[in-house]
Amino acid sequence: MSFLTASIVIYNNINQVQELLNDLLIYGGKIRVFVIDNSEESNAKYFSNIDKVEYKFNNKNLGYGSAHNIAINKSIQLGSDYHVILNPDIRFNQGTLSSLVNFMNNNTEIGMCSPKVLFPNGDLQYLCKLIPEPKNLLIRRFLPSKKIISKHDNNYELRSFSYNRNIEIPYISGCFMFARTSILEKVNGFDERFFLYFEDLDLTRRIGEVSKTYFFSETFVYHGYNKESYRSIKVLIHHIKNAIKYFNKWGWFFDKEREEVNKRTLLQLNK
Repeated sequence: MSFLTASIVIYNNINQVQELLNDLLIYGGKIRVFVIDNSEESNAKYFSNIDKVEYKFNNKNLGYGSAHNIAINKSIQLGSDYHVILNPDIRFNQGTLSSLVNFMNNNTEIGMCSPKVLFPNGDLQYLCKLIPEPKNLLIRRFLPSKKIISKHDNNYELRSFSYNRNIEIPYISGCFMFARTSILEKVNGFDERFFLYFEDLDLTRRIGEVSKTYFFSETFVYHGYNKESYRSIKVLIHHIKNAIKYFNKWGWFFDKEREEVNKRTLLQLNK
């Protein structure tokens, strides 16, 4: 079976990780899991005796992408076939990783994919998205009209295909990214200028320039989906700052690639 590596970045949320490790370590092939700790105090005692798990304490909060890059670089050195980027609040069943491996093995043109993502109660999370324009983010975050937001989200979150078939998508959520390690090496992992938020969109776009990025409908994971920027002013500020960095990098109102990719994505839904 293919050699997998995985990375989990934690920040004062130790309990969630131990459950996720149980899910990862039931994979039938070779696996190595990196727990990268951005917490204020070391949690080494919880991981020191777990086989196939390597713990790294950063002694400061490096940010999401920078912390995952530590694990990605280790995975490149180890020569893994695939690297899985996960949030601590992800859960999945036995066979999920093998299904993703088989899908990627049979579709070598795909550099990264995401499975179906469900809430803990089984409801679908609409995480397949178009590449956003500034207006998309403003409507979703600040517009008071739920009716307008709902109409907007039907298009932006690609709801018309009901998430029931495999399609190429331009935006994979950072909660679960299943990537070829060789492709992560080719694009140099996450852009570390993004502290929190938009690093997943930026990575998906750069991978999409050298291979394909896909939604894989035939398996699923569970995700807590906390929406921290809706509950914390500090996190919302990070969200806004990184949105500005993202649009400064890719273009605010004139992004030809965004226009072409989104058009191609929507055409798929009518086939």
